[in-house]
This record gives sequence, C-alpha cells and structure tokens, in this order.
Amino acid sequence: MLVSRTPMVAARHRDGVDLFCLVLAGVLWGTGGLLGSLLGRHAGLSPVAVATYRLLIGGALLVGVLLLSGCGLPRGRTAWTRIVVLGLLFAIYQVCYFGAVALTSVSLATLITIGTSPVFVLGADWVTSRQRAGARTVGAIGLAVTGLVLLVGLPAGGHPTTAVLASMALALVAAAGFATVTRLGAMPVSGLAAQAAIGLGFGVGGLILAPLALTTVGMGFRPNLVTVGLLVALATVPTALAYTLYFRGLRTIGASTAVVLALLEPLTGAVLAAVLLHDRLGLAGVAGAVLLTVAVVLAGGASRPSAST
Repeated sequence: MLVSRTPMVAARHRDGVDLFCLVLAGVLWGTGGLLGSLLGRHAGLSPVAVATYRLLIGGALLVGVLLLSGCGLPRGRTAWTRIVVLGLLFAIYQVCYFGAVALTSVSLATLITIGTSPVFVLGADWVTSRQRAGARTVGAIGLAVTGLVLLVGLPAGGHPTTAVLASMALALVAAAGFATVTRLGAMPVSGLAAQAAIGLGFGVGGLILAPLALTTVGMGFRPNLVTVGLLVALATVPTALAYTLYFRGLRTIGASTAVVLALLEPLTGAVLAAVLLHDRLGLAGVAGAVLLTVAVVLAGGASRPSAST
C-alpha cells in the first residue's frame, strides 16, 4: 500500500525554513553591537538610551506594518498579559546586561548572559516536562560555551570581588530573561500574532526603560543623516526583523536549539569587528569561532527529525 509522502515533505520544508529563520536572526543580531555603539558615539547617547530607542522605534515599525496590513490590535486579557510580560522581559534583559557591563566588562557580561541561556532553557524543559536533552544537543551546547569563552575571552582582573559577583548576578538575570523570551516564543497565544506580540512588547519595554535612560545623559541628540540612519538601521535589522525571524523559527524548532543558534550573534559581531574595525581575533578567537560554527551545525542537525522509512 502506497502512502503519500507529501505531508512529510511539507513538514521538512517548514522545519528547514524555520531553521533558516533562526540562523538569519542570529546573524542579524550580530550587527546590533556595532550599530548600537556607533549610534551611541555619534549621538552622544548612553547604552540604556540606545536600547530605549531601539525598542521604541523597532516596536513602532512592527506595529505600523501590522496596522497597514489590515490586522487590528490584539484583544483579550491573555494576549495583553503576554505582551506586558514580554515587554518586562525585554526591559529586564537590557537593563541587567548593560548593568553587568558597567560593573565589570563586556566580555564577562557577554560570556555569562549568552553562555548560560541554553542551560536555563534545558533546565526549564526538564523541570516543566521532564524532557531530557539529547546527547547531540548537550554536545552542541558544550562546544558553544567553550567556543564563546575562546571568542570573547575571560575578563581581565582588577575588579573588586563585590563588583564581579554583582555583575555575574545581573548577567544571569539577563540570561534568564532571554531564555524565558525564547520559551514563550515557542508557546504562542491563540489570537496573538508573533509580530503583534513582539512589536507591542518592544513598546512596553521601551516605555519602561525611558525613565531610566533619562537619568543618564538623557535621550536628546542632534539628528543628522548619520545618526538617523544608524537609528533606523538598529531598529530595523537587529531588532524588528531579527526578532520576527526568531519568533517565526520557534514555531517548529525547539527552544534549546534556538538559543544555541542565537550564539551566532557574538560570532557575527566578532567577524564584523575584525573586518570593519580591524580588530584582531587572535588564535584563541579563531578557534572559538570554529567551535561556535560547529556547535551551530550540530544544533541545526539535532533539530531535524529523522527520516521515516
């Protein structure tokens, strides 16, 4: 008896598209550090102010596209609860990450925030559903964390112990925030499109961050072609577009795989810094980049279901 393989082929195609969306999201996120630092330098804005503009304008772009396409705003307590929760998580992630950087260094904050996110996701999967990760996924995460250590490097000494501990705590909170966003993205709410959840969530997060940004150097800057271009690029490429792709990929790809693919962000950032800013990676950095690439390939392979015979 012959059985049609069309549904299986369609499912594999959808999985492949979603996997590509996650990979592209990680690459696009990698441009955020460069664009954000250039915007802060040219506009004289603090990192928190840059993050606030990024969320507010990125959210406005997504909501604008949503309304122009004829889709109305979501309704219902469940949908708006999810939006507010996402907004809080976006704000917490930004504040805690930049707080960790201010206390110690970018390397320590990046290492802990991005390196522990997959661990949080795996732990949450085990606690909520007793679902144990496969050996391939665990191996990919181990390679990814090792590669991240080599790529970003360990922080230099000279920081007080209390500052290091506080920085590590903030980075762990940021990691937990990103891991929670990933898990929520894999559990959509009925009647709430991913684009609406992200765009409105960005708006909520930006409004939460705005008062904090005003306590730094403020949010005012002199607009010109360069600053406006950088602001639009930051709000569009690594924000509105990248998060939309990430949430789309989470439709069929597991959260544990998604957070490993998100490690393409520091990898892309390091490559851009080497190419555009002439930063030297060094032997350890190159080795870390290779390990991260292998980890991404392994994670992508682990997400594909085995063929049925």
